[in-house]
Amino acid sequence: MRKTLAVAAIVALVALWVVTAQAIYGAPPLPPRIPTHFDISGNVNGWGEPRMLWLLPFIATLIFGLMTLVSFFPHSFNYPMRVTPAMRPRVENITLAMIAWLRAEVACIFLWIQFETIESAREGANRLSPWFLPLLLVVVFGTITWHFVALLRAGRDMREEAGG
Repeated sequence: MRKTLAVAAIVALVALWVVTAQAIYGAPPLPPRIPTHFDISGNVNGWGEPRMLWLLPFIATLIFGLMTLVSFFPHSFNYPMRVTPAMRPRVENITLAMIAWLRAEVACIFLWIQFETIESAREGANRLSPWFLPLLLVVVFGTITWHFVALLRAGRDMREEAGG
């Protein structure tokens, strides 16, 4: 479990580093006007200056920091079942794993948006990949569902062990 959490943390930190490096090194060859917002179908609907690339690393780092801060207080989480003292360590581990993976996924999402923004500006494509939104939804909600099911199973298993 600890190795998995370490991998998720490393993935998140590398993605944050790369998105920041893209903001630093990706701006000089860009045109004076770049895409800054995409609609739900991936078309550009907002434009700005290349310095706007700094917004994504800032927001990604802020979200990373908040998710990290929240992970220090698993005892205050709301769980989908009654948690007994015997269940608490297992349930908290599952929840912390979910936060670690979501943190890595969010950092990678911001990296993808930054990459697509830079490429769209350089190539004049003015479009986000059509795979972006479906993949984002599948990955994020898949992670949440996977861990939610694991929580319910852990609760069921602990009740069976206590009763049997």
